[in-house]
Amino acid sequence: MTPGFQALPARQVLADGVYEQLRALIMNDGIAPGARVNIDEIARELGVSGTPVREALARLESEELVSRLPLRGYRVSELLSRREVDDVYALRLLLEPPSAALAAKAMSDAHVAALEAELATCPAAPAHDAYRDYKALTAHDARLHELVLRIAGNAAVEQAFARTHCHLHFFRLNYNQPFGEQTISEHRAIVEALVAGHAAASRKAMAAHLEVARDRLLSRM
Repeated sequence: MTPGFQALPARQVLADGVYEQLRALIMNDGIAPGARVNIDEIARELGVSGTPVREALARLESEELVSRLPLRGYRVSELLSRREVDDVYALRLLLEPPSAALAAKAMSDAHVAALEAELATCPAAPAHDAYRDYKALTAHDARLHELVLRIAGNAAVEQAFARTHCHLHFFRLNYNQPFGEQTISEHRAIVEALVAGHAAASRKAMAAHLEVARDRLLSRM
């Protein structure tokens, strides 16, 4: 069996299992950016039909981790360029700090509880830098930012953020470059400002978090 793939237990939902394995390989650079994805080969390696492989690839396409090639299957998306990273962060800096200020003004007991519960889902940095360890932090990062936008109450901003799939693309660039401790510390600062209902401090903490994350990422490219 090709390194990177593991046989799926019969009891596992096939499409989910194939999706998770392919996603992990893409995020870990186990399938190189720009590489073709051979549906028949993957199906043989995993001992499944082509159907769950196609279903998994459709999900990955919706996350922009793969793209469909007309009459030729799929290929893994290229990594973002410096210009693209700059553009995405420019958009986030336009949307998220003002949204954090709005969220602070809208803070309720239920919002405080939701923010603190989300922060508690990832209380410490991962011990290792593999995808399986950082997957939880990446998911937490996405959920926290989405929660702030949801509390702010602008559905259009939420949708614009979701369409960037930025957390997945940034993880691929950050792979093998530990960043957890700083991220968690920055998240705490944002949540503390929000819980206190301080609009200006929330805006500042969110902007600082995004700027540090952008500069940290660009310094490695």
